[in-house]
Amino acid sequence: MTDPSWVSILPPVLAIVLAIWTRQVYLSLGAGVWLGWLIVEGWNPLAGLARAIEASVAVLASAGNANVILFTLVIGALIATIETSGGVRGFVAYLESREWVNTPRRAQLLAWVVGVIIFIESNITVLVAGSVSRPLFDRYRVSREKLAYIIDSTSASVCILIPLNAWGAYNLGILNSLGVEDPLGVFIGSIPYNFYALAALFLAFATIIWKIDLGPMKRAEARTREGVLLWPDAQPMIDEAILSPEPNDRIPPRAINMVLPIVTMVVMMPLGLWITGGGDLRAGSGSTSVLWAVMAALAMSWVLLLAQKGATVDELTRTGLKGAGGLVPLALILLLALALGDVAGALGTGPYVAQVTAGVLPPVIFLPLVFLVSGGIAFSTGTSWGTFAIMLPIAVPAAMALGLPPSPFVAAALAGGIFGDHSSPISDTTIISSMAAATDHIDHVRTQLPYALIAGGVAVVGFAIVGLGM
Repeated sequence: MTDPSWVSILPPVLAIVLAIWTRQVYLSLGAGVWLGWLIVEGWNPLAGLARAIEASVAVLASAGNANVILFTLVIGALIATIETSGGVRGFVAYLESREWVNTPRRAQLLAWVVGVIIFIESNITVLVAGSVSRPLFDRYRVSREKLAYIIDSTSASVCILIPLNAWGAYNLGILNSLGVEDPLGVFIGSIPYNFYALAALFLAFATIIWKIDLGPMKRAEARTREGVLLWPDAQPMIDEAILSPEPNDRIPPRAINMVLPIVTMVVMMPLGLWITGGGDLRAGSGSTSVLWAVMAALAMSWVLLLAQKGATVDELTRTGLKGAGGLVPLALILLLALALGDVAGALGTGPYVAQVTAGVLPPVIFLPLVFLVSGGIAFSTGTSWGTFAIMLPIAVPAAMALGLPPSPFVAAALAGGIFGDHSSPISDTTIISSMAAATDHIDHVRTQLPYALIAGGVAVVGFAIVGLGM
């Protein structure tokens, strides 16, 4: 549709409403995809259904999308392999033996620190942090909703502040395509202005230190202290037993079986960017590098287990396939989320939201406007990366035309994308956080929203102050 109208927002709105009402994420995303192509096909239900199926399959035609979905399956295999090797148990035992994690607060700090350290890709961050921290949260009776909030708030917030990872490579590519003379310099200059990401990180840390439990989170914490992990009507996003198999008894639990594969993954990420970029980290492929990094980590895990005679090749294969199978639901969600993003692009949802919102606020608060528009797009489409692709080409040229430094505008566009991503029930990062914490998805959305709104308010004030000084 060349001239987007109000109907362009119907698919994401339907997906959001259905997700909250039915608590069925697959149904909600699928319905949004179908409605979008129904509109494109002139409201012909059969033609719309056919196009929806074709478009969902076509998502895999993109090498980047295929890499993301394949890496999801590989990370499932990696987590299952590390679990069965006793790596997580060994790491937890190591921390407890030195009395590093022996209280509820320290268990939460561990989740926060892991979320900050593993910064190569948000999905990897939440899955690894969830696997390591969930047993400790259950042991010390901290709610899984709190775990989901901590790993969600650290993952994307940290990833968007690092230029040389999958997120940085993606946004540097956009800035380069916009004709920015020094994309890396502009991106680095935007980091101090990314008020939402910084506020979300600090607020999660403050919540742990000063036990700031707001509204639904306070009730979830009280429930967990009584020994009840989930609400009676809760539907955990994943069966934790699939990704947490019983460790074998051939070898003792060793922390190195978890630490070394993760270190391999972190080191391999920039190396992958350097290789795929022909010696230029900024030109590397983020999706390819992430896939290489996870596969290298899985290979390292195999080498460790085989060297320790903890498993045979056949057993490792079976464990990997079981772990990959455990994340098939996540791969399906990613597929549907990408398909919804594609149809939203075909309908012009992002530009329409940008146009409508741009007419609401006066020019004197241009930076907060960029942040709020970006947040609205991310909330309604469920994708921060798609939002960056829409908003950076709007914000950066506008800043250049006004003779203003582009870094604050880049920060506002990126921060808004993360804000909307944290607030939306159809966001893939939010869904994955629910999975990693093995909690109900809508319960996670409800308990996280007050914190996201507070950080969002801080960001609006911060961008307003910067805007007044420009």
